[in-house]
Amino acid sequence: MTLTQLGVFVLVARLRSVKAAADVLGVSEPAVSRSLAALRQHMGDQLVVRDGNAMTLTEGGNRLFAIASQMVALGAEAEAAVRAGRGAPAQLRLLVTSTIAEFIATPLVEAFTRRWAGAFEASSGVATGAEMRVLLPNRLADVALGPDLGADPELGLTSEPLLRYRMVLVGAPGFRSQSDPRRWPWLVDPSATDPDSDTGRLLRGFRVPDAQIRVFPNQTAAWAAAADGGGVAPAVASLVARRLRRGELSIVDSERTPAHGCWYVTTLRPDRRSEAARRLRNFLSTPDAMQLMAAPGRGVPPSRFRPPVYVTIWS
Repeated sequence: MTLTQLGVFVLVARLRSVKAAADVLGVSEPAVSRSLAALRQHMGDQLVVRDGNAMTLTEGGNRLFAIASQMVALGAEAEAAVRAGRGAPAQLRLLVTSTIAEFIATPLVEAFTRRWAGAFEASSGVATGAEMRVLLPNRLADVALGPDLGADPELGLTSEPLLRYRMVLVGAPGFRSQSDPRRWPWLVDPSATDPDSDTGRLLRGFRVPDAQIRVFPNQTAAWAAAADGGGVAPAVASLVARRLRRGELSIVDSERTPAHGCWYVTTLRPDRRSEAARRLRNFLSTPDAMQLMAAPGRGVPPSRFRPPVYVTIWS
């Protein structure tokens, strides 16, 4: 039995899917299945079994789960302690939504590491709300920026509002929309598949059928398609403001937009929070950080980011 196998088991149990666990880890489904099979053989129990489209815990798996979660968390703490002992920079593993990854994560991480030169080794990775709720409590990440994750106190997470914004719909100048938004072509980024995202909530609120939705690699690509007359695209008003000023796009009115949204910063409770997480949390409230989030200077495609935490669990 290894920490790797226990970590895989915890992810499969939390996400209730081998595929979802593989996506989070950045490995193949067979790799997850092999690790799970080795743990099953060692324990003499199936631990998790398929129930329809989801995986559920056996009685033995249910008893192992809490212990395995603690062991994985302790393993992460042990690694951090050894790094500190040899004088290596502390790791800061940041989880963000695809929107934050595309426009904000890189300049924010760069500004943070410059402030404490050499003290921290920071990285960021794209995650859904469900993935954040798994990775943070198990100390496989330190901080999350995105949706409010604090609804479940059993997870031991603290979510605090960070930056409020307006969600708008944009289209080509002169875009002629039909009265029923369900008939509009909707141009979205991958965050639309995350039920915790603003775009996901908008699509559910309008009851947009799948046939009317086109998914693009990132928001920049979706906005470009909207500017070419392909349909409407959701956007954070401050992030799309430059394109609106240049006349590339225009606001499309709807009964649900503009809508108010908020990015939250989520960490473990203060008594369990790492020093790196505490420092970043304090940094995010500074004027420099707020300016970067409100008006970022450049965007980076979310495909650029694969946080080392997803690989470290296998090492």
